[in-house]
Amino acid sequence: MKKLVNDPTHVVNEMIEGIVLLNPALKILKGQNVIVRSDCRDEDVLEKVALISGGGSGHEPSHAGFVGKGMLSAAVLGDVFSSPTTAQIINCIRYVAGKKGVLLIVKSYTGDMINFGIAAKMAIAEGIPVETVIVDDDVALIEKGEDVVKRGLAGTLFVHKIAGALAESGADLQEVANIARKVALSLGTLGVGLSPCIIPSVGHPHFTLPDDEIELGLGIHGEPGVQRTKIKNVDSLVTDMIDRILKSPRFHHSGDFKGKRIALIVNNLGGTTAMEIALVARRAIFLLNEKGFVIDRVYNGPLMTALDMQGVSLTLLSIENDHLVSLLDFPTIATGWPKSISQRPYKSLEETFAQEMDLLKENKIPLLQSKNVPPEVSEILKQIIQAISKTLIENSDYLTELDGKVGDGDLGENLKKASLEVLSALPNYPVSDVASTLHSLSLTLQTSLGGTSGPIYSIFCLQIAQKLTSSVKEGKDLDRKLWSESLKYGVQGIQDLGGAKLNDCTLLDALIPSIDSLCDSLVKDLPLKEAIKLASISAEKGANSTIDMIPKKGRASNLGERARGLIDPGAKAVHLIFKALEDV
Repeated sequence: MKKLVNDPTHVVNEMIEGIVLLNPALKILKGQNVIVRSDCRDEDVLEKVALISGGGSGHEPSHAGFVGKGMLSAAVLGDVFSSPTTAQIINCIRYVAGKKGVLLIVKSYTGDMINFGIAAKMAIAEGIPVETVIVDDDVALIEKGEDVVKRGLAGTLFVHKIAGALAESGADLQEVANIARKVALSLGTLGVGLSPCIIPSVGHPHFTLPDDEIELGLGIHGEPGVQRTKIKNVDSLVTDMIDRILKSPRFHHSGDFKGKRIALIVNNLGGTTAMEIALVARRAIFLLNEKGFVIDRVYNGPLMTALDMQGVSLTLLSIENDHLVSLLDFPTIATGWPKSISQRPYKSLEETFAQEMDLLKENKIPLLQSKNVPPEVSEILKQIIQAISKTLIENSDYLTELDGKVGDGDLGENLKKASLEVLSALPNYPVSDVASTLHSLSLTLQTSLGGTSGPIYSIFCLQIAQKLTSSVKEGKDLDRKLWSESLKYGVQGIQDLGGAKLNDCTLLDALIPSIDSLCDSLVKDLPLKEAIKLASISAEKGANSTIDMIPKKGRASNLGERARGLIDPGAKAVHLIFKALEDV
């Protein structure tokens, strides 16, 4: 287990200190695991209803991240995945309670309900007005019957936000409590876990999960879900999750959701990448729109987590009127609440596109021109492009493996993707004009080839096209001498772009000697097939020479001596390209 902690037994106390050190709008209630608004004892604040929530730690930013003007007055934090004590809760109530009393927002877990419940009774006995709202938004357990206690999950945050806004606006305790309960009964949440989580003091997960399986309907305490199933693609998984939420009694409308208003939370359970969350949100929004819902607001991010668990939960909130939306939009300084745009999301993919400009369309860009070549030359040009593309596709796994040893492991896949795009675009290339074809190829590579390779291959083709065009305009013939000059001009473009040179352990260590060899053969008027063969030999020697080099450019340069003994993947790709041209 690798965790950035000191003593695991002190992790919660030190976390609380860190949270407050980062946010001067918060204070620690001394001697308690309680975080309060720094202004909670100001006279104007004490005129309003105070909101308290909390629970076990490990769900950050819940609940401390939602303490602040416009949301919670305080959060009471237990140990990791453990309820806070009654003593901590009652002391918190005593500290933040004003004239209008306190609303406790409690997730439906036995420990939380008991400890908050006892503290509420104690506070009431002391004359402090207290109302309690229990949030049980988990839909995973509905199929098990009414007697099963449903858990409180990320839907709790909607209650925090709406009740907090109402309290901040000056409403009395009963009004805030009533709307909070109404919101709690309008929620549905379902989570899915791709991995277990690890509690720092335990050091190992509570359950194991094979690589090809997921836990559907799990809670937020590292416990297993209600169903284990094979992993699906993200669209299928999100569809299943949304359908299960909509089957719950709180959302069931005989399948007719047209015009029904909702808000959505896409919650990262802690260890899921932002890329995956975006894919989940994409499918959820598309699907809900397809079903006829009006999505008033969407929120996403790590909001109620389970430490480092890989997974996501989806929460739907039924929206009755514009007043609820205004409360969601009500300003808050709580750092955990996502600063999202206060408007509805797009209804379709078409709406997401910016207005097109003709100049941005590849087929509208004026191409460089040299002169038309005979049909047999055009055919050879097509065969060259096809041969290069096919060999890069066939060797993508090999190049990715090489790149994984010295870089970020994306070279093979990037070249494969670009090659497929090139083959798709090739029928539309003006192959009767070499410069126009190379310019078209450069434009395709600009849009399809990611990473460093994109600009390198693109500028190589563009520079050759520019040299051919300018030279023909000057009255030069499209002969071997001009081809030699143009190829070298292409190489120079790469060097000018990245600053690399021979022996820097880059693709230039294969490209420079191979182009030099090819140009020398062209000037000597050797047969093209022999010229390509010699260039291929030079490319192979150049690529192999990188094995003994220490990289000076690119990501591999970060490895220093550790890269010695490994071939540069870009240089190897150049060799594979020339090897493929031997058969054209």
